[in-house]
Amino acid sequence: MNFLEPLALESVSSIVWPLCRIGGFLMAMFAIGGGTIPTRVRALFTLAMTVCMLPSIPKVDPSLQPFTVLGIVTTINQVIIGVGIGLMTQFLAQAFVIAGQIVAMQTGLGFASLVDPVSGTNAPVVGQFFTVLVTLVFFAVDGHLLFFRLLLMSFETMPIGPESFDTLHLRELISFGTVMFQCAIAMSISAICTMLVVNFTFGVMTKAAPQLNVFSMGFAVSMIVGFFVLVLALDAFMGNFYIALNAISERTCSLIGTSCEGPY
Repeated sequence: MNFLEPLALESVSSIVWPLCRIGGFLMAMFAIGGGTIPTRVRALFTLAMTVCMLPSIPKVDPSLQPFTVLGIVTTINQVIIGVGIGLMTQFLAQAFVIAGQIVAMQTGLGFASLVDPVSGTNAPVVGQFFTVLVTLVFFAVDGHLLFFRLLLMSFETMPIGPESFDTLHLRELISFGTVMFQCAIAMSISAICTMLVVNFTFGVMTKAAPQLNVFSMGFAVSMIVGFFVLVLALDAFMGNFYIALNAISERTCSLIGTSCEGPY
């Protein structure tokens, strides 16, 4: 039976290594990798995705053995690649969550907070509202299919091996985190400027009429203006989402070593 051993090892490696990359991706992916989805469901979904993608994945080098040092390095490498691509979806979603929290804090709506079921910490209701909204839009415009396609492309541009992901890719991935904050500031800058004008107006009123109670009056006005700003922000939500999705998808293509344009 010794002649069957190489065939068995080749079969195991051709399944396990793609499973590690896809599993790492789904573990870090936005919405799917959260704590709201049971671990068994994610494990079954990972196995199903691996079976579906397996015919399109290039063959693994037969000289690469799974139970060697290079095999262990390859396994760790595949998990890191999958987690890296999954983190790009987190950058996309967290940009809107941060924008919602900035709007809530600037407009006085940050006092209303609930426990976030994903992170388990208290978060402003406005931020959670943006989380639900970006989740619905992400799946409605087939954003998950876009990143599944990019994950499949990564098997061609970054073949399974011990050297497919290096420190240069890691630095590039970390630098892409700045896109999240850039998008968040771009979406919340209107609220910041509006509330700056409102607070400046109250400052002028205090100097002109010191008898006015700015603390009792200003908080209510700030919340009313905040609701209007929130409505205006929702009008531009889809445009901002497409801009952020294009930016994140282009940087994901750069991460996996290919060039592509945003889908929108």
